[in-house]
Amino acid sequence: QVQLRESGGGWVQAGDSLRLSCAASGRDVSTYPMGWFRQAPGKEREFVGVIGMNGTPTYYGDSVKGRFTLSRDNAKNTVFLQMNSLKPEDTAVYYCAADPSGSYRNPEDYGYWGRGTQVTVSS
Repeated sequence: QVQLRESGGGWVQAGDSLRLSCAASGRDVSTYPMGWFRQAPGKEREFVGVIGMNGTPTYYGDSVKGRFTLSRDNAKNTVFLQMNSLKPEDTAVYYCAADPSGSYRNPEDYGYWGRGTQVTVSS
């Protein structure tokens, strides 16, 4: 069983940066691709990005491409999401997920989820 815990969320102004972390426990996640999703009130869960087992490849959702960067430290069983040039529309709860069984863009294909961390971006 894998437990995931996100941290690093907060309240920032447009243009600021945040770095989210996803710490895994219970199992070595270095053999899993790791994904990030976000969900704003009243909206469906949206794909943010995914990172391969060794840090490559990385794929991003169109709305964050060029602003967000994924990385991972397998020695620490942790994945990071660096978010730059934040916009009010980035406001959401951000979730990390592990072990996609099918399409890495489909949240239903992930086996493990964290509880999320809130990111709020004011204009």
